[in-house]
Formats: sequence, structure tokens, C-alpha cells
Amino acid sequence: MIVVENLTFDYPGTRALDRVSFRVTAGSITALVGPNGAGKTTLLRALAALEEPVAGTIRIAGIDVLAEPRACHRQVGYLSDFFGLYDELTVRQCLLHAAAIRGLAAAAGAAAALRSATRLGLAERLEAKAGTLSRGLRQRLAIAQAIVHRPALLLLDEPASGLDPEARHSLARLFLTLRDEGMTLLVSSHILAELDEYSDDMLVLRAGKLVAHNPVRAPAQPAPATPLRLLLATPCAGLGALLAAADEVTQVCLAGLTATFNFSGDDGARHRLLRRLIEAGAEVCALAEERPNLQQAYLDSVRGSAGEVGR
Repeated sequence: MIVVENLTFDYPGTRALDRVSFRVTAGSITALVGPNGAGKTTLLRALAALEEPVAGTIRIAGIDVLAEPRACHRQVGYLSDFFGLYDELTVRQCLLHAAAIRGLAAAAGAAAALRSATRLGLAERLEAKAGTLSRGLRQRLAIAQAIVHRPALLLLDEPASGLDPEARHSLARLFLTLRDEGMTLLVSSHILAELDEYSDDMLVLRAGKLVAHNPVRAPAQPAPATPLRLLLATPCAGLGALLAAADEVTQVCLAGLTATFNFSGDDGARHRLLRRLIEAGAEVCALAEERPNLQQAYLDSVRGSAGEVGR
């Protein structure tokens, strides 16, 4: 869906993007993360054909963005961090306008406006003026405008800003639905826990350089092995040996009252392991699956790249 090669962008006295190259597959949700000033917004605007880089190429759905920006606009939905609305227009009129400027005919635009409003919980506010909406509802309307034409690629810069926790959860479900329908999403946010709800991959920018592009979820292994975390109430002598004695246990790591390890057995084998630990005197508080998360992946990427970027 997205192919970027050697993308370079300069502001006066500042290199915002430095030979950035990556690919994003269709039908995925990619988290774009990095500290302030890393170049995230500049990258999104370049992908949306709103900024022209000094070097490099961008192709979206096979379209050369620099050569055919208008064709790109028909394939892309974009929501900036600081967006504007026509305050004197109603929600319906805002959505009809957004549909019309993207080439939808009147009948198709009316249906698209209603569909988009319904998805963002705005169906009961179609006749309300945009200027009367709360900050959270204005954010919803801006997202509804971005998806009204069913773009192949949706670019979102801090999309959950101003939304309450319930609305953020609903937004995460919407993104997953859009992905399942075939849309590709690239989402920038400082709230890593929020991105972790729906992201498949992670792009990390730092000082204008791409320092990591990794899957968020570990790929399935041919032989099932589940990472587990064991938490104890008090120290247990010989815990490492107890765990290593089980055939299903590998890669044991001990840290204080916590042990992490990979486990290849079924539920019955997990029960037997827990029973042996308790019979050996281990005061077990919890035994649960260790789920990778976006925040840890991001921190690992930053630590691994800090020296290289700082040169």
C-alpha cells in the first residue's frame, strides 16, 4: 500500500526527514511513534501530498504521490493534529462537503455522510452546527470527514486527542473494523497504550531518521510456545531448577519475585507445573501469559538506536 524510498525533507536550518524508507502492507494498522520533533507530522503530510520533499519517492496504492497529488487525495483520508471545521455548517453539511470535494456524486455523498456520521456516533447530531459541538464531538466529526469517501489509506495525527476513555475505546473498535474491511491505517499518537489496542506494526522516528519498523505482535510459531509470567509472594529457593525440570519450560528468566519463561505445553501441563511449584513450597500469586506491548517495543527500539542516531 505504501512504498517510501529515501524520503528527505528540510525546513530552513533543519532536516525533518533524513532518507526515510519503509513499506506498509495493505489492510494493516501501523503505529507511528517517536518523541516531539521526530518528524512524524511531516511524514504524514508528505504521504498526504500536502508537503513536497527535497528528495525521495512515495507511492500509495501504486500512485506516484509527487507526480499525481490529486489522484493521491482520492485514495487518502487525512486528519491533522490541529484541524479546522466550518463552524457555521451543520454536521450533515460538513460531511456532504467533504464527500463532494473528493468526487462523490450527490446521492452517493448523502449515503456516505450518513454512514460516516453513524460510525462516529454523530447520527443524532446531523443538524447541529459544527461550532456548537464539544471538543470531543468536533474530533469525531473531523474523523468522520476523513473517512467519508472510504479511502484506501487513512492517515491520522493524534486522532484520540480530546476524546474521553469510552470514545477512545469506540475509536479503537472503529479502526479495527476499517482494517478488516480492507483499509490501511497509519496512526501517530503519544498514547502508546491506546495504539497497542489496535496496531499491527510500529514505525519509530527519531531525529528525522527511521530507527525501527517492527511487528507489534509476535508471529505465530510452528511449535506453540507461550510466554508466561510467574509472580511469587515470597522468595523461593531453587525456583529456577524447579522450572527448568519441566520439559515444557524454556528460556527461564528470574528477577526478584518474578519469573518469565516460554511454555510449550497444553492447559493440563500448565496445571501440573503449577501444582508441582505449590507442592515444592512456592507461594504462587499469579501465573499468566506475558503479552508483548507497544510501549515496551518502542522503548527497546529507542534504546537500541540511541547511539546510532546520536552520532
